[in-house]
Amino acid sequence: MVSSGQLSPATRTDLSPAEIDTLALGDLAAERGWRRPVLLDADLLVLVTGGHGTVELDFRPLPARPGTLLRAHPGQALRRTGAQLDATVVRWEPAALRGLDVDPDAVPTVRQLTGEDEDAVINEVSQLAVDCRRHRGVPAARGLLRHQLAVLLHRLGLADAAEPETRPEATTFHRFCREVEAGYQHSRRVEDYAARLGCSVRTLTRACLAVTGHSAKQVIDERVALQAARMLAATDEPIARIGRRLGFPEPTNFGRFFTREVGVSPGAFRAGADQPTPGVRIVRPRPPADPTGGTGQA
Repeated sequence: MVSSGQLSPATRTDLSPAEIDTLALGDLAAERGWRRPVLLDADLLVLVTGGHGTVELDFRPLPARPGTLLRAHPGQALRRTGAQLDATVVRWEPAALRGLDVDPDAVPTVRQLTGEDEDAVINEVSQLAVDCRRHRGVPAARGLLRHQLAVLLHRLGLADAAEPETRPEATTFHRFCREVEAGYQHSRRVEDYAARLGCSVRTLTRACLAVTGHSAKQVIDERVALQAARMLAATDEPIARIGRRLGFPEPTNFGRFFTREVGVSPGAFRAGADQPTPGVRIVRPRPPADPTGGTGQA
């Protein structure tokens, strides 16, 4: 048995992209020192095993210490800031869980493990890391790794299980969020989403206000601004091109939109992206799985 705080640092494995691997937190950084965020290309669990510091997830600073567990989604912006942290990262692609009865989105964004829960999770992550390394590239081991990951996710999800939200407004909001995720690069009109869902603009707005306190238009604009912030902070893509990708043919319109939503211009936001938690008003993602507005895949 591996006791709390004794998990060995993980190393990157050479499994196929459709499988599961484990690595150290620092291996995610594109450059030494983690000067700016990285855009994630896979689902992650991050288990902190040593040190104290901060991890930023979509510009939200999350204090981290041994036993802190983070859940991150593809497309989010992640960065370690401040003091060094030792952490094991479990990374997987959606195909790794195909056919298994497990909901990875039931795991909360951040949780501080303690007691028996911490010991159990450390043991499972440790064994998964060992098996990833030992059975690297072995097709017969795929089932073992898939089921180990499923057990880990089940355990983490059960610890925070709650009754599902059954209000009609919540159901409408979740459907709306799915449509926004699929279409935010092409339309910011509430009318378009209402037509896709077969309801009125008033119904969408009422649902969003009931669940989040924000209007349907605000939910859409915050999602667009979040994506813009991610790309400005984590890539070198020209600002005008980012605007075009998000539905702004004219750079001036994109600049006005971003400044209104975030509080600074796109250029100023990018210039300050190498500083921990820019001192600006930054939007938060609002995933369908989390009607409270917590951080998740938006």
